Amino acid sequence: MELSAATDAFADHLTRVRRLSPATVRAYRSDLRDLTASTGESELGDVDLEMLREWLWKATQRGDARSTLARRAAAARSFFAWAKDEELVTHDPSLRLIAPKRGRTLPVIASQDAMTGLLDDHRQAANGGDPVALRDHAILELLYGSGIRVSELCGLDIDDLDLDRGTARVLGKGSKERVVPFGAPARDAVAAYLSRGRPALTARSDSSTPALVLGSRGGRIGPRTVYTLVARVLGPIIGAETIGPHALRHTAATHLLDGGADLRAVQEILGHASLGTTQIYTHVSAERLVTTYRLAHPRA
Repeated sequence: MELSAATDAFADHLTRVRRLSPATVRAYRSDLRDLTASTGESELGDVDLEMLREWLWKATQRGDARSTLARRAAAARSFFAWAKDEELVTHDPSLRLIAPKRGRTLPVIASQDAMTGLLDDHRQAANGGDPVALRDHAILELLYGSGIRVSELCGLDIDDLDLDRGTARVLGKGSKERVVPFGAPARDAVAAYLSRGRPALTARSDSSTPALVLGSRGGRIGPRTVYTLVARVLGPIIGAETIGPHALRHTAATHLLDGGADLRAVQEILGHASLGTTQIYTHVSAERLVTTYRLAHPRA
């Protein structure tokens, strides 16, 4: 079978059987297309271990990050394991493929005081009644108040929210559903948006949608719009040139742990499959503790 055809079949398997997110499927497809271009091979069965190692070496020479190399190696291993199961190849050439270990860096977060100031500013802006200001305030409060992913926020429908209980039903990675709590400020911001902001945005579209958060034209909001919003308001506070909605998720998790939340409870809220993924936030809290100590203690 040709590599290109096998790649398409594998992407279909990831979508229909493993039910991975569209973004993950696109990344795997991109990695495998890069493999095809790098090896110069068109037939799946002609790819061997040395070709795979050469492929990763070329990516290293280009200056690709270790995280990218690790993802590409994982994509190749998953792809050839699937091909072997489907009897498209007689042996798996990726079994001994090793990529550099991922470098783990601590996530950048905002302080509690900074978040309080930012959200207070947006609450005051929303009081003017502008529908976009009302929406933006609700977005920021929900992202920070619940720690959900931007894709989960964009996928929310009105019926997914229980304002009385302060919970949202979200569809996470792997189409896994969970219920996450959010506090009174987020509930108030969402209620104000639903009563005064969303109707005005809905009127800008010819069709109705069950989506909770709407774009300026009245349709379901896209991740890029949310990314632009967060980058604009949070970047100057954190002091990073490139920042996205995930920074609010990092911030929410760290502040939960700083406040004494149980690590497993934070894992459930964030929807992490592995506790190890959540544990990075304990390191963030520890780093903040050390920094505070060194700044404040006379014998530090």
